[in-house]
Amino acid sequence: MEDNLISWSDFEKVAIHVGTIVEVNNFPEAKKPAYQLQIDFGKQIGIRKSSAQITARYKKEELIGKQIIAVINFPKKQIGKFMSECLVLGLVGDVNDVVLLSPDFPVPNGLRMA
Repeated sequence: MEDNLISWSDFEKVAIHVGTIVEVNNFPEAKKPAYQLQIDFGKQIGIRKSSAQITARYKKEELIGKQIIAVINFPKKQIGKFMSECLVLGLVGDVNDVVLLSPDFPVPNGLRMA
């Protein structure tokens, strides 16, 4: 694992922020079961879209209003006809079993991880 060490300045380049999921749609065109998410990262960042393979653990209706953690400074990624604008972070267990990272308490959208 030590051969994968990064510097502090490398880590500081990764913009990891909190946002609230405001819309969830099915993504039938995805290769693996996924949702299309719209996430509110607050006034400065705005709403970003992401695709997330979280259908095994989460229902669409329980995701609305959930705060999540995401990387917002990766390049956009085209997934079928959908443009993903951020990477939602989660912990991967078994195949298709992803647990989303989220704050323990409600916090303002857009806060950056430090």
